[in-house]
Amino acid sequence: MKTTKPSPVRRVRAAGSPDSRTRLAADIGGTFTDVAAFDERSGRLLLGKTLSTPTQLVDGISTGVDKAGTRFADASLFLHGSTVAINTLLERTGARTALITTEGFRDVYEIGRINRPDAYNLFFRKHVPLIERALRFEVRERLSAEGEVLIPLDEAGVHAVCDRLAALKIEAVAILLLHCYRNPSHEARVRRIVEQRLPGVFVSTSHELSQEYREFERCSTVVSNAYIGPRVSSYVRGIDRHLKEAGFAGSFLLVQSTGGLYESAQAQEQCVRMLESGPAAGVIGAQALCRELGIEDAVAFDMGGTTAKAGVIYRGEVLTTGAALIGGYNQALPVQIPMVDIFEVGTGGGSIASVGAGGALHVGPQSAGAEPGPACYGRGGTRPTVTDANLVLGRLGADRFLGGEMRLDVAAAERAIATHLAKPLGMSVIRAAEGVLRIAATAMSYAVKGVSTERGLDAAAFTLIAYGGAGPLHASAIAREIGISRVIVPRAPGHFCAFGMLHSDLRYDFVRTWFNRLSDVAFEELRQVYDVLEAQGRKALAGSGVKPARVTVGYAADMRYVGQEHPVTVDLSPAVFRRRDRDAIKQHFDEVHLRRYGTNAPREAAEIVSLRATVSGVMKKPPLERVARGTRTPPREAQRGRRGVYFSELGRSVPTPAFARDALRAGNRIAGPALVEEYASTTVLLPGDSLRVDDFGNLVIDVGRRQG
Repeated sequence: MKTTKPSPVRRVRAAGSPDSRTRLAADIGGTFTDVAAFDERSGRLLLGKTLSTPTQLVDGISTGVDKAGTRFADASLFLHGSTVAINTLLERTGARTALITTEGFRDVYEIGRINRPDAYNLFFRKHVPLIERALRFEVRERLSAEGEVLIPLDEAGVHAVCDRLAALKIEAVAILLLHCYRNPSHEARVRRIVEQRLPGVFVSTSHELSQEYREFERCSTVVSNAYIGPRVSSYVRGIDRHLKEAGFAGSFLLVQSTGGLYESAQAQEQCVRMLESGPAAGVIGAQALCRELGIEDAVAFDMGGTTAKAGVIYRGEVLTTGAALIGGYNQALPVQIPMVDIFEVGTGGGSIASVGAGGALHVGPQSAGAEPGPACYGRGGTRPTVTDANLVLGRLGADRFLGGEMRLDVAAAERAIATHLAKPLGMSVIRAAEGVLRIAATAMSYAVKGVSTERGLDAAAFTLIAYGGAGPLHASAIAREIGISRVIVPRAPGHFCAFGMLHSDLRYDFVRTWFNRLSDVAFEELRQVYDVLEAQGRKALAGSGVKPARVTVGYAADMRYVGQEHPVTVDLSPAVFRRRDRDAIKQHFDEVHLRRYGTNAPREAAEIVSLRATVSGVMKKPPLERVARGTRTPPREAQRGRRGVYFSELGRSVPTPAFARDALRAGNRIAGPALVEEYASTTVLLPGDSLRVDDFGNLVIDVGRRQG
């Protein structure tokens, strides 16, 4: 990618003119808002970064666009990812929501799966529903598992429920009727009545989000969508309005949790599909990088200001899942939608370090965010954070943060660590800061293990692709914790999720429950179901208003051994249909099951549970630009002197060379310890590490052996 530093330069072109070929991407994180703009004609990639503005998030986007040196009016496409959906869910700041469900089933949502991962924990708490029992209402109706009407819908009962909802001043309504994934007629009718009786209330039905069985998961999904709906839809409408006022005349698309794109009108209805939009875009960017570099297996590691996330590229493909547990396994609320398989921990640059009641040092999950931010930001924060620890240890340059635009306060960072950590623990400020980074590295290694080792993959054999503003600071330490031998830091890592959005494609996922033993499958019927799902996807693609370069279709099936409860997803190639090859499907399923669970049963019968189709509109991608060739020794203009940096591997502070990344050339090599600084990030080479710059300007680090 050809990166251009933030600049006040403006290109002169009429707003919305036919030759507008610029794509804008904006990623809002808990601390920073990142903007990337790609001009398809010149191949330029413009970047902008600014502190997020929690009270008015769109202001941060506008500032980022200005700092990138472009305009909304110059763009034909605006892509956006945000944490507003997931934060609303996790922080429980959503709307006052009610649930309408089939008579006799109001408690399905609360009973759940009765997970008890720690059987002897007397203080165990199960999941807490987003909707209290008093706001769950039943209506008389019943469908069979085949979708046949057993009891007609009692419309008078629905009207009576609406009377109560109006009196309770409900803001959102979730509708879950039994077996509606087979026959949505009752749910659709209830929706029409509610919308007629309660204008202005956000209404969501389960069949529009999921066509799969499992009533608890479907119920949790539709409740989550309704709960976050008013806030997220208002947020999307606000951005849409702002874009139009700024002269934007193109298409506004949002990133889904799959890493694919969907139109803003659909995002306002199906808000739950963008829970992991920003992190998913980063994994898509990592996949694009892997394809260019010929890497088959990699872990995409993203550390921002609030959290650290990890996803996996395995055999060249992003690993996805058909459902996710939001809030951790113990007290999780499931969401049954396709998404990139991401593991997240509450450790980021802004994570607050504290001393617990027992005298133990803790890092996160509370974050200082953008307001007030870490103590060193000088914006009113007084609690020590991971960023403060990095500054005190010399890993960040106080006068070089964000290219020197934002000067950091070393004294404030030292004061925060001394007051809240060093004195209570009876140790020096340096040792306390070192402890913060060690604990943070261990916590973040859990995210990497969560998407690799716990999925049956050997993390040590993977390449770690580190990005996010704070990712390169900690990547080598995390790699040593796990045993990973190679780390790659892409160009502009602080903007990488926004860059990943430029590599995202329009994507529509459809799934249908279809129980059949593999031995009894009629391939004609199988093909018919896939044809229906594909037609739905092509119709949605045509309605997006965006013309992709080409359309691709992928097929998969959820499969399990007969007698099992939970399935795994198996990709199906077109050749399988042509050959009608049951043995190939079974063998592939056995392999996937072995990788996922460490065991399989090739002699046992298998069955299909659900069929999946993914229709993608492939977009033109920004090319990766090669950098100029240099010698082994970095040029003089790249050398930025030395400063004292403390390394636990050496047990002391040592004069450490710093290099300007923009001045490095392909073929340059650097031995650790060293620092490589750029506009929005700093890469730390630990003692024993060695770095080379590849042809595309990526920093390729051979990780030294763990010491101490």
